[in-house]
Amino acid sequence: MKKEPSLMRKSHFLGTKVRNLRKRNHLTLEDLSARCIRVDAASAPSVSYLSMIERGKRTPSLDMLENLATVFQKPVEWFLDNEQASVEITPSKTTSGGLNGMALEPNFLFSKDILQIAIPEMLSQAGISGRQFAHLLIRAHQEHHQNHFPDLERAAEEVGGKNLYLSVEDLITLLQKQGFQLRWFDERNMLGLDNARLRVGSVVTSYFVPPATVYVNKLLKLNPSRLKYDLAVHIGHGVLHHSDGVQCVLTTGGLGMEAEREEPVEPNAQDILNAWRDFESSFFAGALLCPKVPYRQVLERHGYELDVHQQLGISASVAMRRMTVVSPYPHWHYFDAYQPGKLKAVYRGNGIPLPWGNMREVPDPCQHWAVFRKFASSNGAPTAQLSVLNVNNKPHLYCCESVAIQDLAEQPHVLCAGIDLNPAISAQGLDAETVVGELQQLCILHGGSSQVPYALQKQLRSVAKILNIHWIERGLESDVRVICTRGASCPRKPSCYQAGGCQLAD
Repeated sequence: MKKEPSLMRKSHFLGTKVRNLRKRNHLTLEDLSARCIRVDAASAPSVSYLSMIERGKRTPSLDMLENLATVFQKPVEWFLDNEQASVEITPSKTTSGGLNGMALEPNFLFSKDILQIAIPEMLSQAGISGRQFAHLLIRAHQEHHQNHFPDLERAAEEVGGKNLYLSVEDLITLLQKQGFQLRWFDERNMLGLDNARLRVGSVVTSYFVPPATVYVNKLLKLNPSRLKYDLAVHIGHGVLHHSDGVQCVLTTGGLGMEAEREEPVEPNAQDILNAWRDFESSFFAGALLCPKVPYRQVLERHGYELDVHQQLGISASVAMRRMTVVSPYPHWHYFDAYQPGKLKAVYRGNGIPLPWGNMREVPDPCQHWAVFRKFASSNGAPTAQLSVLNVNNKPHLYCCESVAIQDLAEQPHVLCAGIDLNPAISAQGLDAETVVGELQQLCILHGGSSQVPYALQKQLRSVAKILNIHWIERGLESDVRVICTRGASCPRKPSCYQAGGCQLAD
């Protein structure tokens, strides 16, 4: 029993390790308790005690730990802090991809009370506003759930009747059914927005004024696809939130609304709630305009070509964001990028690292990403690109399609939708890490880009046909490029940020 005190000092990761071992072996708490009883009933933990161990609320005795170690066929030392097991103590991705997490250990440092104290201080030192923090929380939640929110899908389908061809008039009727009145405004007549101001280059497209008036910018009369989206968002607020406390202001221009104060603002519950409601209503709008089953059927008929948005009368951004939801292939990402370094919207359900952020600019983003190359291109048509990127020190092959457009504020931005091809390659019985690693080395050997070898081209064309995504085959017509997130991690030889290296995409 002399070992008990030292065991307590070495058990900070124990609960997380037990939990992840249990889940990796598809055991419930009841299953694990029963297994332990079969090993030794005297030292077996109960279901409730197991739960407390996993949550860091209790430390098992040495006998109990030996029992657990026997069940999982691990040495006792493996469960203690001095045994490195980073993979096992890190919350794992689902089979559909997603975000990497970190173990919240020691557990007592990640209590709700401590986090509530520490987060405002962290944001203040990092220069992140409360609203930016709210968007980070929402993005993490969105990506954790793989962009699937069936309750919002059902709500939209009930309102729109799964009609893929809703007109502006249809949406105005649905808006009025929610008890809203529609009013038009111009830039000189924006009532009820005195407490906020626009950044230079941004335009308010619509906003809500209690108790039941939606004001829409007259500019949208010339842009019905954007008008549909705004109307759908306001319908979403009415359906989901009954306009309770709604502060819905929709803008375009990449920078949007800002607070009167320039310094970071501490997060508060109401700001985070409002940001969440805005996200729900935006997701609802996409589901209303592109109901899941009918939209998937159209995409399947047209090979996920971007121009479907034109025949459906929706914006390219709505069409591309909904692709990430309705496609049976789950490994998508989506960027809405503005220069010099602003990601207005991000979805990275496959966990792809970002070339820049929407919190701050980075000094050395890799210029070979498709979004950067599209900014520099004079080609207005959608373009496809294959890219190899190291993710957690493993090479991944991505294919994306990018299009450069202008918003209502006449600011250029690039929309980019893409997929991680590694899972599709593995599904064909190939070792994706080896295949993509060899392709990466071939690119590095040729200065950072190379044609895809014929044998791999043939396999990837098969993948493209199975996925029924036409722009994968278009991507094969050009060189595959090695990309990275920062210049410091550039795998090219020489590096893009060394003498003799290319700093700009060719």
